[in-house]
Amino acid sequence: MEGKSRFGNFLETAKPYIAMISLQFGYAGMNIITKVSLNRGMSHYVLVVYRHAFATAVIAPFAIVLERKIRPKISFSIFMQIFVLGLLGPVIDQNFYYAGLKFTSPTFSCAMSNMLPAMTFVMAVLCRMEILDMKKIRCQAKVLGTAVTVAGAMLMTLYKGEVVNMFWSKYIHPSTYEPTTTAVDADKDWVKGSILLIIATFAWASFFILQNVTMRRYTAPMSLTCLVCFMGTLQSIVVTFVMEHKPDVWTIGFDMNLLAAAYAGIISSSVAYYVQGLVMEKRGPVFVTAFSPLMMIIVAIMGSFILAEKIYLGGILGAILIVMGLYSVLWGKYKEYKDKEEEDIIEAVKDVRNQMMIGGKDIEANEVELQKNAEPAMAPTFAISAPVAAPPMLAVEARRP
Repeated sequence: MEGKSRFGNFLETAKPYIAMISLQFGYAGMNIITKVSLNRGMSHYVLVVYRHAFATAVIAPFAIVLERKIRPKISFSIFMQIFVLGLLGPVIDQNFYYAGLKFTSPTFSCAMSNMLPAMTFVMAVLCRMEILDMKKIRCQAKVLGTAVTVAGAMLMTLYKGEVVNMFWSKYIHPSTYEPTTTAVDADKDWVKGSILLIIATFAWASFFILQNVTMRRYTAPMSLTCLVCFMGTLQSIVVTFVMEHKPDVWTIGFDMNLLAAAYAGIISSSVAYYVQGLVMEKRGPVFVTAFSPLMMIIVAIMGSFILAEKIYLGGILGAILIVMGLYSVLWGKYKEYKDKEEEDIIEAVKDVRNQMMIGGKDIEANEVELQKNAEPAMAPTFAISAPVAAPPMLAVEARRP
């Protein structure tokens, strides 16, 4: 029994780790499958439409049933916020990200996506959601981490370097293995792809900032996600009609294109939101974000195996800087969270003490009032008439004639 209880406790402790690691594998698979689909000629505009159509279809039933009692009414201001959220996330972020992925590689795109926490921090400071006190170490760590992350992204953008060959490349893909090649692939424009990825990351950071504001007023997160995906689907259809003029781009069969759209919509836009919400509720956002560099490592290995992807020296150096900066920012946020938690505990203790002192004074006052009211009742007076015995001398005198 003791062994079973230990095993159960171990599983309970390991659940958040297993969930987040599995989620990173899911994200990595999305990058690989999407890359294959784009290489086969699928339009990324159409892919965004189908992806969020799948996401809406999967989330809608759960949102309708589970949040039917807590779903607030949609005012005009909330509708406009949802409209902008659909424009920032599904339309701008996804289209620019897929375009950048097409020009670069899955590993490079994942590494550039690690700029998201640092970019979100900068935007939160500008919007006065974050307060900087440079006298504190945690604020210095966040600023330094942001600078290092930006430096890593610039290094990956401006410097490519030589090809770093993995030891398994010549065995798995011997026809594409080049021991000392430094040639640039003709179908890749790394600078253009980097700029597109930076714009996508900026739009995604803006999405988080606006989502934080919207969720304070619209307190049904699953319904909000469904509405954003639905609005993004409609906007993506309009964008696709403007950018793609050939009707055959909408054609999709039971092939890699359908798999990419369904996988990205169900895994990356539906299951991922649910799993992240559960883990974030127990462990906090810092725990969830800390696993993002793992996706880059998984994608690099899977891309090398499946796509014979070439890994360049500039990409490795830039990725190292981005990860270092990312963890510096996360450490600062973690310290800020712990300090705030301690301050809340101290304030709660002070409130309890004040309430106890006020309650004690009230109790003493009530006791005094009760004693005052109880004194007459405790000593009642009664008039009793009874014969009183006379002293002996008085009794003798009373008998004389």
